[in-house]
Amino acid sequence: MFKILKRLTGKDYAYIGISTLFIALQVWLELEIPGYMTKITRALETPGTTTGDILDPGSKMILYAVLSLFSSIIVGYFAARVAGGFAARLRKELYDQVLDYSTQDITQFSVPSLLTRSTNDITQLQMFIAIGMQVMIKAPITAVWAMTKIAGKGWQWSTATAVAVVALIVMLAVILTLVQPRFKIVQRLTDRLNLVTRENLNGIRVVHAYNAEKFQNDKFDKANNDLTDTNMFALRALALMNPGMSLISSGLTLAVYAIGAYLIDAASGMQKLTYFSNMIVFSSYAMQIIFSFLMLSFVFVIMPRVTVSAGRINEVLAVAPSIKYPATKPVEKEANGIIEFKDVSFHFSDAEEAAVKHLTFKTKPGQTLALIGSTGSGKSTVLNLIARRYEVSEGQVLIDGVDVSDYPESDLNDKIGYAPQKAVLFSGDIRSNIDFGTSTNKSDKLSDDEIKDALDTAQALDFVERKHDQLDANVAQHGDNFSGGQKQRLAIARAVARKPEILMFDDSFSALDYATDRKLRETLNKKNHETTKVIVAQRISTIMDADQIIVLDNGNVAGIGTHDELLKDNKVYQEIAYSQLSKEELA
Repeated sequence: MFKILKRLTGKDYAYIGISTLFIALQVWLELEIPGYMTKITRALETPGTTTGDILDPGSKMILYAVLSLFSSIIVGYFAARVAGGFAARLRKELYDQVLDYSTQDITQFSVPSLLTRSTNDITQLQMFIAIGMQVMIKAPITAVWAMTKIAGKGWQWSTATAVAVVALIVMLAVILTLVQPRFKIVQRLTDRLNLVTRENLNGIRVVHAYNAEKFQNDKFDKANNDLTDTNMFALRALALMNPGMSLISSGLTLAVYAIGAYLIDAASGMQKLTYFSNMIVFSSYAMQIIFSFLMLSFVFVIMPRVTVSAGRINEVLAVAPSIKYPATKPVEKEANGIIEFKDVSFHFSDAEEAAVKHLTFKTKPGQTLALIGSTGSGKSTVLNLIARRYEVSEGQVLIDGVDVSDYPESDLNDKIGYAPQKAVLFSGDIRSNIDFGTSTNKSDKLSDDEIKDALDTAQALDFVERKHDQLDANVAQHGDNFSGGQKQRLAIARAVARKPEILMFDDSFSALDYATDRKLRETLNKKNHETTKVIVAQRISTIMDADQIIVLDNGNVAGIGTHDELLKDNKVYQEIAYSQLSKEELA
């Protein structure tokens, strides 16, 4: 908690300082009011008292109450500014931190967990700061100041107040000891519920297709019930606070009046009036003390969950991005679009065997490099190493003669256009999705002609022009209003629109029919003949014309060469090829 509160700025501390001054003023005003109540009480018991003697202290009580109200409003304003500003900065910092994660870094957290941490957990902190500024500062000041006011009024009353405070502290300690572990579980179960809900919504078509509604409902019910039961236990324990507080405050009031009645009965003459006045004042100040602890109890109610939330946010902020980028652009040694692997090996941190082993090759500008192999053979990993989404374990990856680790992030990304197998589209329109992929070095938006040219290359222009709004046609979330093949072609168009030195296609033609696949590659070779192309594919027909084909088998290099060379003497390639096409088709 303290670690995350260190992120408060100097301006925030200035606001907190101003709030503290107004809180002190508010407490002083509230504690002065019982003094005037004493004057009114004595005046009523004194013969010859006039209306003016009552109105004078009464009007001051009203004035102090109004000033206390205005002070409270000012404190609330500054508390809201500090809490809202802190939450906004923390949310932005969390978002930026996650954006800086490498592909390997982000696997430490699930997507539902990151969503919960950046929304629910930060909201918990915001609420805590907003309430805490008003309560955690005011309550101790009020309690201590009120104690000084009642000091010397009677040891019997002071003892009763001390017993009430101790009982209050014991009750809070027991309840919070029961609640704190449960709130840690609640946050984890919230992540689980988000995960199940997200999976169900994303896979709703599959759920319907397999008549799996009952199975999914049971899974959701279990996650929901686990969260509900844990929450219910914690909230029931916290619910004991209100009746407990009422019992203690009512018991203290009864004790004060019982002790007062005894003292008044035992006194004589004017001493009776003194004890009576002291009892009224003591009762007011004792309630101020109890009310201070009551206010603190509101903070204690949310403290367990806030502590857990702060820890979860710190976990995300504590993960330093494993890939560091230099600030200055290196001097390139070779022509544009040259990729070179020098004895590269890579293994994941939690894997026993390497995903890629001793891979060596070099492309020329404008060449097409293809990667083929069985599922899990390391094809996509090679693309990730080129884009430096992972750091190589051994060897060196170079682009244009420069190690990828020497490129600033934006410069490296500008060299590469990437189309994933699972096309990612963003809500908006077609124009914004294609223009989304332009180089960061370009200050101007792409023209309609440039966008249409990229769409034409990706064989997407025909279905785009058939839409009523064409380039301004709506794109739903995840591109759900397009077919799989259409989404892939739009993703390819976005990559082409960058006009990069290197185009990487991670099985990006899998949803295309053979004719569209062939025509797209022919157009790519014609319009982007100077661009180096790296294609990961499962279909032999997609890579037959590649200048260089790398065959991977469980991370090992099973062969490198052209289609004809590999078909002649590479058993792994022959197996894949003959399982898909006949000898006549391969010829």
